[in-house]
Amino acid sequence: MSNIAKVLSRRQDRGEGVGTNENAIPYNKQDYQSLKKECLAKRTLFCDPTFPAESDSLGYNELGQSSSKARGVQWKRPKELFSNPEFIVDGAKRTDICQGALGDCWLMAAIASLTLNNEILERVVPHGQSFTEDYAGIFHFQFWQYGEWVDVVIDDRLPTRDGKLLFVHSAEGSEFWSALLEKAYAKVNGSYEALTGGWTTEGFEDFTGGIAENYDLSKAPPYLFKLMQKALTLGSLLGCSINNTSSCETEAVTSLKLVKGHAYSVTAAEEVHFRGNPVQLVRIRNPWGRVEWTGAWSDNSQEWNSVQPEEKAKLNHSAEDGEFWMAYSDFIQQFSKLEICNLTPDTLSSDDVSHWSYNQFEGNWRVGSTAGGCRNNPATFCSNPQFVIKLEDADDDPYDGEDGCTFLVGLMQKDGRKDKRFGRDLNTIGFAIYKVPDELKGRNNIHLGPDVLLHQQPVAKSNTFTKLRETSERFKLPPGEYVIIPSTFKPDYNGSFILRVFTEKEAAASPMDTEISADIKKQYISKSDVDPHFKLLFNEVAGNDSEVSVTELQQILDSVISKRTDLKTDGFSMETCRQIISLLDRDGSGKLGLVEFHALWTKIQKYMEIFKNRDADKSGTMSSHEMRDAVKEAGFQLNNEVLQVIVSRYANQQYAIDFDCFVSCLIRLEMLFKMFKTLDKKNTGKIEMDILQWLCLALN
Repeated sequence: MSNIAKVLSRRQDRGEGVGTNENAIPYNKQDYQSLKKECLAKRTLFCDPTFPAESDSLGYNELGQSSSKARGVQWKRPKELFSNPEFIVDGAKRTDICQGALGDCWLMAAIASLTLNNEILERVVPHGQSFTEDYAGIFHFQFWQYGEWVDVVIDDRLPTRDGKLLFVHSAEGSEFWSALLEKAYAKVNGSYEALTGGWTTEGFEDFTGGIAENYDLSKAPPYLFKLMQKALTLGSLLGCSINNTSSCETEAVTSLKLVKGHAYSVTAAEEVHFRGNPVQLVRIRNPWGRVEWTGAWSDNSQEWNSVQPEEKAKLNHSAEDGEFWMAYSDFIQQFSKLEICNLTPDTLSSDDVSHWSYNQFEGNWRVGSTAGGCRNNPATFCSNPQFVIKLEDADDDPYDGEDGCTFLVGLMQKDGRKDKRFGRDLNTIGFAIYKVPDELKGRNNIHLGPDVLLHQQPVAKSNTFTKLRETSERFKLPPGEYVIIPSTFKPDYNGSFILRVFTEKEAAASPMDTEISADIKKQYISKSDVDPHFKLLFNEVAGNDSEVSVTELQQILDSVISKRTDLKTDGFSMETCRQIISLLDRDGSGKLGLVEFHALWTKIQKYMEIFKNRDADKSGTMSSHEMRDAVKEAGFQLNNEVLQVIVSRYANQQYAIDFDCFVSCLIRLEMLFKMFKTLDKKNTGKIEMDILQWLCLALN
């Protein structure tokens, strides 16, 4: 219950703009300004209790307490290492990022690309931080984390060995912004060790809130160079790498001085004239800063001698910082993978460039209700969350020469790095896209079922189901309405996800889910309508007062239901009987009269038929995945969130629901709808109550 309240509270915050870069959420509820003010008042240096200077913050395995790599580590503040440390010297530069004894070159490449655009950098590294003015040993950084921006506070105690920083550091020596940024990022991921291994796009996305796409350069589309140029013009962040062909090749250096299994950033894509002919070039940065490409168009290669001086000067072709040029044709042959992070419309304020249109949604896969698995599981696939997108306008100037609507879809699962410590694996995730039938266009208050989804093939889908944090793809489809269905590969795997959709043109998108409603028909029954045999049975149990208590209700229901040979059940629980009396007791006596009981029995007979039709194997239970259609037949339209709560409350460990729980659920639903309608006097769809009213209703 507390988790539901937390989710609803977060949704309320989102509606008020909390979680944007301008109004970031204090991570771990630590407010930077108030903590700094407190330290300055007490004249103490900040010590972060949520990410302490201890071995646990270093790691859990290779950097665990008893590991050799963690031996001799001392946590020191910059002022203990240098007499005059500085936060940033002459602006943040790509040379400020030198990799240390941690396998996070992917992160280094992302930070290096971050420095190419001050506007993006300032979103991550807030202004006004230094080791001189109002220094209190406290710093803060902002990261995009699964759909929202968080403000992460750290102290400046950094892991060192022999008086030198253990991990990322600046070539400047006394400059510390990059080391502190790495620490803040380690904090949100649980430890430094959690940062080992990854793709540059992960860092790109967490620094921008953008959406990444990946290209296999052995299958590079013919328009890729133009796409790279366009992406760089839009301020997108680009990274590349060379696959290892065996485990022993990790960070092996090729004959042309490229490093396998290492993350590089792409910083430019230009055309130059070589002997009168145009040549496509790309500029690449190695975060190590000391190993550079030695092939054609490298810093001292002869090709530059045939380039006009003004072109050469414009490209700043030679530098000793790990940055180098190479021909695009060599690039797609030497490198294996290109990663592009496309930015959200709010990332860059300039009106000189076009922007993507952006939609973002949160969702959950919950065992027994919304974790339906891929289409290989037809019985449960349609249980997955659904999102509709309406593509109306085709691209203006298609770079690939094809008409249609370009859009990107990114499906991201949460907290993978944090969960490494506990041995938890990421889910295998993917998505499929279906065309919405013409007769259902314009509606998002429905949930598409097997009659729609299983009678057509997807028009597009993720390339494969993957065990990565995110799977993303670029698509082009004709104008129309489409439903995106994210799922795990197998059904019944819990998980939380973010679904993001970028479109070249403005496009409406929204969750596609059933509108909550109830069709509860009033029953008008008089004593004369009651069957004489039923009246006789009731009077035998009711006694002189002609009413049945909770105990008597359980007795009579069990007696009647036990005579049914077409339904397997252990009878009714006391809790269900209490729910029934709460719903049907009109005079507040805590008992039911003959007419009330007859109305109840009419309901139960209806519920019995619904349940029997779904208990195909006569086991006395129905699958929790069938609850959506079952409650719909009983008169209730419910969305995914409510169904998740129902399954959590009424299903057993095998995610099956017996007859007693089924009846209890439907009775409870009817009571809640009636309560709401009674209190919603103006029919606004909202009610307001004080704590007394809330407690009385919740405890009823």
